[in-house]
Amino acid sequence: MTEIAEQTDWTKADKASGRSTMPFSAFEWFLAGRYLRARRKEGFISVIALISFIGIMLGVATLIIVMAVMNGFRTELIGRILGLNGHMMVQSATGTFINYEAAAARIREVDGVVRVTPLVEGQVMASARQTASGALVRGMSTENLANFDIIADGIEGGSLDTYRNLEADGQSPLLLGARLAQALGVGVGDKITLLSPRGASTPFGTTPRVKAYIVAATFQIGMSEYDSSFIFMPLSEAQAFFRQNGSVSGIEVMIEKPDRVKDFTPSIKAAAGDIANVYDWQQMNGTFFNALQIERNVMFIILTLILLVAALNIISGLFMLVKDKGPDIAILRSMGATRGAMMRVFLIVGAAIGVLGTIAGFIIGVLFCENIEAIRQALIFLTGAQLFDPAIYFLNELPAEMEMSEVISVVVMSLVLSLLATIYPSWRAARLDPVEALRYE
Repeated sequence: MTEIAEQTDWTKADKASGRSTMPFSAFEWFLAGRYLRARRKEGFISVIALISFIGIMLGVATLIIVMAVMNGFRTELIGRILGLNGHMMVQSATGTFINYEAAAARIREVDGVVRVTPLVEGQVMASARQTASGALVRGMSTENLANFDIIADGIEGGSLDTYRNLEADGQSPLLLGARLAQALGVGVGDKITLLSPRGASTPFGTTPRVKAYIVAATFQIGMSEYDSSFIFMPLSEAQAFFRQNGSVSGIEVMIEKPDRVKDFTPSIKAAAGDIANVYDWQQMNGTFFNALQIERNVMFIILTLILLVAALNIISGLFMLVKDKGPDIAILRSMGATRGAMMRVFLIVGAAIGVLGTIAGFIIGVLFCENIEAIRQALIFLTGAQLFDPAIYFLNELPAEMEMSEVISVVVMSLVLSLLATIYPSWRAARLDPVEALRYE
């Protein structure tokens, strides 16, 4: 009775001041606040409201965190792939690029081109100490190899100076992926044998090409596919080994803006010549990046279900609140409160849960992403378990990269779902018949 009397006082005050016709008046906010602060006998309704709040908060935070981590992984993978393979590959339609030096010089003059690297590639069988493994040999000049930051920064054993000195002494140095070196059981200074099917032609067929090389250094860039299969050697040595004297397999091109690679294709092709074919990184890795995009979209849809469940909790909580407050609504309606006022009261109740939960989830998600590596280290310390083991994921740190557009879309979606969840229960409260509500009171 005390609660109804307080509500009556607010109704009279609103009427006296002329505020009863104003939407979202002080009376409506006061009443919504009283309904959010449930009394002890209405504890179950308060629990449902709390569960709805936690559901919205966890849904928003989880979406922000997961999407940021997936963006971080995608950025890391793209950076490593493009850092090693380049943004564009220019190849000759005849199979080998003979006048590659002139073509490379013309390509360097194109605006936006950062680096041009003629190279020779070929598949080989690498063997050492009775162990063999398939590998991809990439021959390029030592100057160009030193300009690849992802390789220069990833040297584990030996050095590029050793590699350069061995080449200057007329020896045959190699730069070996760390996992490949581990698989073959070799280290810096050891020799490995490379076997290529591109050998000399004889009356009895083609004989394989076999030669021993010195491991000058090992590198690790953080991707198993590359660390376990890539071998670098000087360009002249690769041309001799694969019998491509005076020619290369292709010309690798790095540009300033990889995302706009399609815009550079016509000018690069014109500079390379009529017989050149140009392939960009999106074409060469299209399947891989499409799979990442599909996974990202599916994960977003799945995690959105958390918000839907929380929105359903808001609906159920409001229905129970409307049923419990039926007599109060009937008395207020009989005293002059409009249906619109009653609907707005319950809209405020439901929207408050959604807005507060969204704000809390946004804050938790942003703070988690900003400190995700520290949190990972803390969990490792507390549990003793290795979370995101670098030996498996090949990343020393857990990446997280928030995109403002995604964060805004998550927040907006949460607010819209919360608001939509309040409409039908609020409409039911507004349609409540005072006579039926008070019949058995």
